[in-house]
Amino acid sequence: MISEPTYLAAKIVSQRIAAHFEKQVAQHPDGGGRHIPDIPVIEAIIDTAFWASLRREEGYEPKISMVFVPPDMAGSSLVFRHTQRFTPYHLVKLSPAVVQPGIHLCVWMDEGNLHIWGTTYEVPLHSMVVEVVEAGLLVVKQKQRGLAGKLVNVAVLKGNQIKVIDGNHWGLTDSPGILAALLGHSGPPSVDEPENLLVQLALALRSHGRGALLLVVPPNSSAWLHSIVKPINYLVEPHSLIPAVSDAAMPDIEHKEKLRKMINAVGGYSAIDGATVITHDHHLLAFGAKVARSPHALPVAQLMITEPIAGSTMQLLDATSIGGTRHLAAAQFVNDQRDSIAMVASQDGTFTVCSWSEKQQMVHGHRIDTLLM
Repeated sequence: MISEPTYLAAKIVSQRIAAHFEKQVAQHPDGGGRHIPDIPVIEAIIDTAFWASLRREEGYEPKISMVFVPPDMAGSSLVFRHTQRFTPYHLVKLSPAVVQPGIHLCVWMDEGNLHIWGTTYEVPLHSMVVEVVEAGLLVVKQKQRGLAGKLVNVAVLKGNQIKVIDGNHWGLTDSPGILAALLGHSGPPSVDEPENLLVQLALALRSHGRGALLLVVPPNSSAWLHSIVKPINYLVEPHSLIPAVSDAAMPDIEHKEKLRKMINAVGGYSAIDGATVITHDHHLLAFGAKVARSPHALPVAQLMITEPIAGSTMQLLDATSIGGTRHLAAAQFVNDQRDSIAMVASQDGTFTVCSWSEKQQMVHGHRIDTLLM
């Protein structure tokens, strides 16, 4: 029997999450629907995950990922001979087993009770995943077509703060592809797709926690140099981030591993003070570059800031009010180089993608840190 949840946010958000998954199944019936949780199940999973997040196991904060799925739908899984009760105690006890990315505890309802029946790397389409990121911080996610290597966020709960992702973000038609990818609106998944590479680069920029600025400029163009202070200490020969495939029979896993190493290398370069510059076709051009206003452009005055969260509104801000020097540099660069985008990772965890809005004729800052968790 499922107990009444004591974490108020679980009760508040469960109906909206249930409606989201029902809508997904209705739009994509080929993914099946019997593994979609109802409101009481969502409440119970979130409530138990929250209280587990406040515990410690041998001094460590638990980091847990769990998926609501029956044993016959999770593909190649590790199945426990004896299921475990779905309680904060058992979640914390099992948390070291799923601390590595991509592995999840499997949760299912049997005879009116939730239990943990095993672990899996394979998440069925539209399955609900709940991750414990840190104490009091939970992210509800789902497996969706269109984004390789990253689950799509549905909601973020931090204590009594609730953010539900708006999948029909009003600025989507006038936004960079990375936003569409993170909202699950891109095409068939491939690690080499431009949007997926930008998602992976965004995660790499955040990983070192030092703050970073990545500029994405058109290929075969030198116009971006007008917005950079000379000399550039770390100007490099254009180097492709996508591994060259000399052998058509190269195993897919080997290709992915090489790509991962190159993306992590760019993440490392971004930790150096200054901007890292790549092209839209994924060639590294420079790092440690200093942004300056182009002599052919005016100083950026205002920009609009949006976040793809239900209930959020567009903010029109002065350029000096958007954050630190990285944000100002990103806004000025995009104001100068309107066929480019700029991605800013802050030390406080916020992440902003700046692009030029043809509709509004100004720089548009998309706050996407909620989507990257």
